[in-house]
This record gives sequence, C-alpha cells and structure tokens, in this order.
Amino acid sequence: MKDMHTSSSETEQHCGLVAIVGAPNAGKSTLVNALVGQKIAIISPKAQTTRTRLMGIALAGQTQILLIDTPGIFTPRKRFDRAMVAAAWGGAEGADLVALVIDATSGITRRTEPLIEALKARSEPKIVILNKVDITPKAELLALAQKLYTELEPKELFMVSATTGDGIDDLRQALANMMPVGPWHFPEDQVSDVTDRMMAAEITREQIFLQLHDELPYAAAVETEKYEERADGSVAIYQQILIARESQKAIVVGHHGARLKEIGSVARTELSKLLGCKVHLFLHVKVSPKWDEDRGLYSEIGLDWVK
Repeated sequence: MKDMHTSSSETEQHCGLVAIVGAPNAGKSTLVNALVGQKIAIISPKAQTTRTRLMGIALAGQTQILLIDTPGIFTPRKRFDRAMVAAAWGGAEGADLVALVIDATSGITRRTEPLIEALKARSEPKIVILNKVDITPKAELLALAQKLYTELEPKELFMVSATTGDGIDDLRQALANMMPVGPWHFPEDQVSDVTDRMMAAEITREQIFLQLHDELPYAAAVETEKYEERADGSVAIYQQILIARESQKAIVVGHHGARLKEIGSVARTELSKLLGCKVHLFLHVKVSPKWDEDRGLYSEIGLDWVK
C-alpha cells in the first residue's frame, strides 16, 4: 500500500543532462569525478587532457544527473583540436543545463572571455561553478562572482573545490533540484557510459601525461588494439602508444624500456582496481607522424571526424 504521507515529488524519478564546459585546466574532470563519487575521467596537470565527451552518472535521491565532461574549449589550430572543440560544444547541445566551470585562481582570462560571450547566445539554462576556491583569496572570489553574475546572468553560481570536496554535496543536490521529471536512463549502479576498452586507453594515456609531463609534447595518443576476456576471469589488453616523432619514442620507452614498463605497471594496477579483475597489459610504441589524421583513431577514442 502506498504511504499516504509520501508526496509524489519524493517518489517520482528525475533525470537530466548537465554539460560541463570551460577552458582547459579549469578542473572539469576532477569536478565530474567528485560529483559521481569515483573516477570516471582521467586528470593531469596538462591542458587538454580530456579529448572527448565522457558521461559521468551522479545520483541524488530519486534524481539521476547525467554529467557530460567535455574537452576544454580553446582556439583550435589542427583537425584534432577542431574535433575536440566540436565535441565540447556538441556536449552542450540540447542539455537541460550548461555549467560553466571557472578556475577561480585565474579568473576571467583571454581563454574564458570568448567562452562567456559564446554562452550568452545559447538558449540552454546556465550556471557558473567557481572551482579551486580553497586556494583563492575571499575578496577575489567575491569580485569574480559579481562580475560573472553581471556578464552572464546565470541561474545560480556555486563555489567549490573539486579537489578537497568543499561544496560538492550542495552542488550535487542543487543540480538534482534543477533536473526535469523523467525516468532514469541508466541502471542505478552504472557510473559512466565509457566502455572498458576506452577507459583502458584513457588510463594508460593518463600515466603517459603524469610520468612524462615535462618531457613529452601534447601529441600522443593510446589505441586499444585488442581487449580480451580470458577464461580465468582476467583481461588481456593490447595497446599501442602513438607518437609523432622518432625522438619521442626514446622518451616513452626510456633506458632499456624502464619508462614504458613503469607506465604499464601503474596503468595495470589502476585498471585492475577499476575492472575488479587481474589485468594483463601489453604496450608498444609506434611512430606515426600523422596519427591525428587517422580517421579510424577518431572513432576509437570517441571523436567525430571534422573538416
């Protein structure tokens, strides 16, 4: 029998799409991971770490929040850059809410100004999230918040630290309160739409960025060539690391293969935790000067081919 004291708003499901947009290094992926409650997007100090649309699924009571973690929006120069920017704006298309993430330590910069102007012309409801407030002076925060209210006129503005978790619970609940009535799109225990195959490539790429941040240029990609579930419950993953020049191969491989082994070791450990099984990870490095013009790779990593 239905509890007569329970309101329909407490029992009916809500579900909506929130596009997380911002300049590179605003902390969007860290924020999505914090809202979901576990890692679904890779992070590194390197700008443009996120390359494609990744969905994180957060729950708050009877509400399912579909968080689209988009690549940082910047001025594209090459086809691959244009594909990433297209993925970012594509993630915002038709969203129930667009959340602009601003690095509060940097404020409004030459990278965020055109983004704010572009958002003004969009019809989707907008909010602003000031991130990294734990390391930003209070006076600067208040001045920045006032300026953003004036320029963008968002529905709401939130101050959080995705790294420490400050303000994350309140933000999650506020997002839930803005989502429309509707059935959930995913099972309760699903936290992302990312396939295991794609996540495996992302985890390896994260280690390349983290371990070679100061040595290897941005131009590197990871392609999962084969993902094989074995009879003993383990998984064998075969990947190739694509770099543009022969000189970069020596950096990734390291002396007597030491660096490649370390990248594989750390990535394997993290993948074992994420997949909940033993992982056999096999890596090799391939020099491919025009890997960012490989149409098949775009599809593999979840980007659309753009002109």
